[in-house]
Parts: sequence; C-alpha cells; structure tokens
Amino acid sequence: RNYKMKKICIIASNYYEDIISMLIDGTNEAFNKHKKKFKTKIIYVPGVFEIPYAISKNSKKYDAFVALGCVIKGETPHFDFISKSSIDAIMKLSVENKKPIGNGILTCLNKGQAIERADKSNKNKGKEAANAVIGLLFGDN
Repeated sequence: RNYKMKKICIIASNYYEDIISMLIDGTNEAFNKHKKKFKTKIIYVPGVFEIPYAISKNSKKYDAFVALGCVIKGETPHFDFISKSSIDAIMKLSVENKKPIGNGILTCLNKGQAIERADKSNKNKGKEAANAVIGLLFGDN
C-alpha cells in the first residue's frame, strides 16, 4: 500500500523526567520501525492534567497523538481526581476528533511501579501506546 506520511504529536508531561524519558524512548522505538510512515513532534507540558488541553489545542495539526505521563499516588485523593479526569478527557477528545490517542499515562501506587512500566526491558507503556496508534492508523478498522 502507498500510505501518506502521518503526523503524530507526542504530548509528554515532564513532571517525572526520568520516567517520561523512558516512555519517550519506547514511543520512538515503535515509530522508528516505520520511519517512512510517520513524522513525530514532542510537546512538553507541566503535568498530566495539562495533556488534554495540549491535545485539544493541536487537534487540527496532527493525525494522531500519544499521551505520556505519570501520576503517583500520594497521601491525598489528588491522584484519583487527576488520573480519572485526564484519562476521561483524552478519551472524549479521541472520539470527538475521530483521531487515535495512545494512552501512555502511568497511574501507579509508587515510583517503583512507574519505573517497571517504563522500562524497555519490560513492557514499556510508551511503546504500547505508540503501537496502538500505529494499529489504528494502518490497521483494518
């Protein structure tokens, strides 16, 4: 098949830079296997809560998005509110804009869990989110 090059925007919260760096590596690994099909750009935002806004603001410029972030549970209910509201907003944006958004947002009880989910020797959630987008853009769906 002759595919038109797709523009993918990776929106990454830089709150936990070490974790996000690992997720971006996984995302790039997935897209690099299909270099001729994708052009990617990374936009950094302060936290997970800002990811839906950045997607919405850029929704007309890109064919798909990958959301990367990390929320680690603390002593207050903040974790629950941020996780649910951000993921719900991302799902709504995907449906409304009819564009795939790979969800690479980690919601973990501690930093050890986050590192485990971002580690390339394990299952990197950034890579999984990118592969989901690839499947939706080029699969038979």
